Amino acid sequence: MRKTLSLIFFLAMATVLNGCSSIFDKQVEWETIEPDTYPVIHAVGYAPISVQNGDTNSSRSLQAIKASKLDAYRELAEQVYGQKIDGKQSLANLVLTDTNLKSSVEGVIRGARIVKSYPVGEDSYATELELDFSRVYSIYLSTARPKRVKAVRYY
Repeated sequence: MRKTLSLIFFLAMATVLNGCSSIFDKQVEWETIEPDTYPVIHAVGYAPISVQNGDTNSSRSLQAIKASKLDAYRELAEQVYGQKIDGKQSLANLVLTDTNLKSSVEGVIRGARIVKSYPVGEDSYATELELDFSRVYSIYLSTARPKRVKAVRYY
């Protein structure tokens, strides 16, 4: 009885190991995937000059340039990742007493290019950004190489 159980166990293990051995007898060749077209998106950010912190007009102008650039990046992030909207309303005796609406955006923008920065009127500054996804794809490829099966060879 014991010999029979040992023989059955040995045959079962040999069958299992033989079935798994095909995993080690093949070579998989991969290739990268590239999209057919790449979109280009644009964003414009604005900032007022007079409300910026600074002692002189030139320092306030520099702050407005930076703020308009950040606003343009925020707009790009909204286009790429979307915008999260949280809303809340309160009722008392079936009368609307309070309405709150909060929006936020979160994301990482890489590869954007400043197209133009310029004053708008006498008290505002604007910055135009462009995000070419062929450039974003190149940056992505440098960090993570997306792959698909190109060929499988069995030995």
